[in-house]
Amino acid sequence: MATVSEIMRHSLPLLRAEMSITEALDKLLASELSGLPVVDSQRQIIGFLSEQDCIPKLINASYHCDNRVTVNDLMRKDPLTVTPDADVFELARTMGGAKPKLYPVVEESKVIGIVTRHQVMIFLNKQLQNCSISY
Repeated sequence: MATVSEIMRHSLPLLRAEMSITEALDKLLASELSGLPVVDSQRQIIGFLSEQDCIPKLINASYHCDNRVTVNDLMRKDPLTVTPDADVFELARTMGGAKPKLYPVVEESKVIGIVTRHQVMIFLNKQLQNCSISY
């Protein structure tokens, strides 16, 4: 069984709930990911900030130059996560629906990485290329 730990990205910036949204967006945009986990001081996941969640809420804040907005104001407080030992094929089935495009990877509630739909697609493509199909 292929596991998430085999395909996940181990290095990623983490956000804090009290962080200003401008600082968080700088980290998010530099990461080239569509979202980042929000953690407490022990790296335990407490939320998730995605581009999709940000845009509607930032329209008003940016129009009125309201830079008092924090990550806590915009983050999703019930993030979906996966464990490093999760089956990649099961995750692929989940991602094929309306679920998120990326998942924080957590072990004992601590963020240890992230797995994206793109990484899952690369894995599935490699699997397919390794198949020996005879007609």
